[in-house]
Amino acid sequence: MANISKTINPKLRTTITVLLLLSSFISLASQTMMVTALPVIQREMHVSLTLAQWLTTGYTLIIGVVTPLSSNMYEKFRNRSVFLGTIGTFVIGTLIGCVAHNFWFLLLARLVQACAGGILMSFQMTTMISIYPMEKRGTILGMSGLVIAFGPAIGPTLSGIIVNSLGWRYIFILVLPLMLLVLLIGFATFPNFKEPRELKIDVLSVFLSLIGAALTLASLTFFQTDIALGFVMLVVGLVILTLFIKRQLKLKDPMLNVRIVANPAFRRMTLVGIFAFMILLGTEQMVPIFAQNASHVSSTVSGMILLPGAIANALSAAIVGRLYDRFGPKYLITTGGILMLLASIPLVSLKPTTPLWIVTVAYMVRMIGNALVFSPAMSEAFIELDQAEISHATALNNSIRQAFGATSITLLIVVSGIPASFITGFHAAMWLTVVFAVLLLATFARYWQGSSRRNS
Repeated sequence: MANISKTINPKLRTTITVLLLLSSFISLASQTMMVTALPVIQREMHVSLTLAQWLTTGYTLIIGVVTPLSSNMYEKFRNRSVFLGTIGTFVIGTLIGCVAHNFWFLLLARLVQACAGGILMSFQMTTMISIYPMEKRGTILGMSGLVIAFGPAIGPTLSGIIVNSLGWRYIFILVLPLMLLVLLIGFATFPNFKEPRELKIDVLSVFLSLIGAALTLASLTFFQTDIALGFVMLVVGLVILTLFIKRQLKLKDPMLNVRIVANPAFRRMTLVGIFAFMILLGTEQMVPIFAQNASHVSSTVSGMILLPGAIANALSAAIVGRLYDRFGPKYLITTGGILMLLASIPLVSLKPTTPLWIVTVAYMVRMIGNALVFSPAMSEAFIELDQAEISHATALNNSIRQAFGATSITLLIVVSGIPASFITGFHAAMWLTVVFAVLLLATFARYWQGSSRRNS
């Protein structure tokens, strides 16, 4: 595996890259396409916002739960089989969404899509790191970071336009032919470039991971309606996750190599990436809800508010990888964190009468800051790891990030619903993202002070 980058045909490498980035982009855009559709689905299906938000939270949660399996699947099966099977699973989930006639079938569609999305994201990152040489890692992870950040960022804008002009069901109908096309092209061209090895997937670990994460994250929702039940779910979930971690430490071939967390660079920079992702998902979840419920604009307009931010995020992310390769993470991440804080000034005081251009600019500045942080944090997290640790490291990085992303969405929704006034609740939720930004900068400062890779 260590020599793949030197032996693989450049044209074949390009084909793999295009297929992986395209399919990952579609999957990640689908992750947040429900954001601007939530108020519409809430009214149409007569469910509460707390329940409806599980169409986004559940997707993110399942990605976090399934992602640990990706490292085992990468090693156990041929890469062609993993790719085609993953895309096929996403197509099945999308088909269910096309015909879903009630909320629970719609949720099932989202969860099936997420099962594929969780594997695809880590498979994409692991494969890209493996097939490109070390000296291009910053650029390659910059490309990957662009997809990971821009996909979720553009999703709400696309869905706003789709929902307003065609209806929420077309979020699935329009995605279906795109993923079918990826599946057909992949079937015709996607190669096997490595041999699998004998590996037993520990079923108990899968069970513990699924139940522990589900209980822990679901408890946040129940705290709003039944504090005692929410507390019990949280405690039981954390106990199960503790058992999961202890089991991984004992297994010869763990589902997730949690020992990698002992590496200071991986631990701290993964945490920086987590805070950035929590801010990203939380902000893009809350802003459209505010625009529709407080400012009373359409789903299209609420989606268009996010569009300049998504474009700015993409343009920034496109050059960040090269800047990281040249200058390192210090100034990129510091500047990004400061921009996120500056963007918070209008967000924590929004009113229904606030001009939409102010909301748009504030969101755009925050998204630029996020782009400056995200891919450098990912690249720096892997800087001290061996090639053999990459598949587990990417799975662990993605799993933890997605789990905290789901937590962020749920937490902000719950916090916004606590006060009698939604406006007050929204302000409280935005103050929580300010806390995340401060913790991001503090974590990076601690990492940089202890790092031997200093840049003047």
